[in-house]
Amino acid sequence: MPLRAVNDHNIEDAIRSGCRTMRSVFNADDDHVPFFGSRLRPDAFLSFSRAHSESHVPGRHLNALLAAEFVVPNMNDGPGGADPEVLDEAVAHHRRALMLSYQGGVAPLSLNRDKIEDQEPSVFCPHNLREGFHGLYALAHHRADDEAASLVDSSIEAIRRLWHPVRGWDEEQLRGLNLDYLACQGFVHGEARMLGPLVKLHRSTRSLKALHLAEDVAEKLLAEFYLEDGEFSQDRFGTRHAHSVTCCLSSLAQFAELKTDHSILRRVKAFYDHGLWEMRDAIGWSPESTQQTGSDHGEANNTGDIIETALILGAHGWREYDQDAERILRAHLLPSQLIDISFVEEPDNPRGEDGLRDLANRHQGAWGFPAPYGHDPVGEGRGNLSFNMDIVGGVVSSLCEALSAISAYDDGLHRIRLLMEHETDEMTLGVPYAREDSADVLSITLKRPGEVLVQLPAWVQTDQIRLDPAHNDFTIDSTGLRIGGLEVNQTVGVRFPLPETQITLTHHHDHPIEVLLCGDRVTAMDSLGAKLTFFPDLEPKR
Repeated sequence: MPLRAVNDHNIEDAIRSGCRTMRSVFNADDDHVPFFGSRLRPDAFLSFSRAHSESHVPGRHLNALLAAEFVVPNMNDGPGGADPEVLDEAVAHHRRALMLSYQGGVAPLSLNRDKIEDQEPSVFCPHNLREGFHGLYALAHHRADDEAASLVDSSIEAIRRLWHPVRGWDEEQLRGLNLDYLACQGFVHGEARMLGPLVKLHRSTRSLKALHLAEDVAEKLLAEFYLEDGEFSQDRFGTRHAHSVTCCLSSLAQFAELKTDHSILRRVKAFYDHGLWEMRDAIGWSPESTQQTGSDHGEANNTGDIIETALILGAHGWREYDQDAERILRAHLLPSQLIDISFVEEPDNPRGEDGLRDLANRHQGAWGFPAPYGHDPVGEGRGNLSFNMDIVGGVVSSLCEALSAISAYDDGLHRIRLLMEHETDEMTLGVPYAREDSADVLSITLKRPGEVLVQLPAWVQTDQIRLDPAHNDFTIDSTGLRIGGLEVNQTVGVRFPLPETQITLTHHHDHPIEVLLCGDRVTAMDSLGAKLTFFPDLEPKR
């Protein structure tokens, strides 16, 4: 049963819809602290988490909402759009929840309340340090929030007092602070996750404390986990939580960029080429747990991290990773957003609880635990259809990075890295797949003069490229298609056939999944009898 609406080409629309979700998940019965837990089947609700509510969700959402405000020019347009006042109110609610986490307890750490009725947070899980720092970064960077910036330094000082890269956490000190310490599945599942936001914090605020802690975390990751062989094993990493592995990988890529260290980038590339295949398939679907069996359910956060890592590698000369990122965006991450909510059955709500109110509309725009073919995987799955509300923040953040990477203008050169629909102050890009009447046309309209360089996917047959209207000032080489002599406001169409190919997804799937592609767009896929599918069902081979 294919869904009525699926987006596989418009990143801006996906970002706006995701932001709509993040503006809709505040618990009016809990001073508008955002919900973490989500379920739509077999019963529907939003719920509090003693481990991941104020300590986790606000940071994810602030990082995404404020990044989206920066990279999407008209956040009040299109699906999920809203007036600036609505956006500001959402940011204020998330900020208040984040400050409850950092200032409401006994230490400036990302803490959580044990029970929803508690006044002060007392639960500490190192897994949430990443999310807390992401929230503080977003406020300090995008809102010039001095209080958030000050909390960064205070929190790092507290971490230095309570944690050592070799000895770990001083549990006696934590008990002395009356904190309920929730241990993680080792370093990668816990403290290492904070590397990415520490890099961003140093870039934005020039905090040396953030830089030095980032250096310590990266040193341990490179010495013990992401080794030169690029391999993954549970024995080495100490966790099966795939998102922790992928987010540490993308964080190492960010750290390598910060330090301009190509040796670290090569280490990232080695893991991308080898160990990452223990937690992904050919279209970027990634299981919730490594070595997962009996279910095709994934986790969209992981896929977002994979895209971010690919784009960093692509920006540093390995252009084939840009094509991997584009295929993942078009074939899996964008289609797996919850847009069609017609199947959601609203629960009875005799007591008027906010966690049972208007659940279909409040979930629209979310991401969760998709299979390659649909929202509801075959097999045992997770036992329910859920869209935990931290995930939409992680994915929107990744989509903001992807949107920023589509094209760039520098010193008279328009560089197009991804064939995705896009408009900037310099150029309008209309892409193949987006319109049925021009399915093989890449349209380029310049707003500023300059040469155009289009990176071409490996499947493009360069000898069949044609420009429309005919234009003689172009060349094709190993870097892509170069077009010169275009006038401002002149539109040129680049025509090339979109080849049809069939691939088989086998990594981490109990049953092979056949996929029919037109270029990088999925036109049909085995559904294995599942409902709520993203694509038309692939006809059996004859």
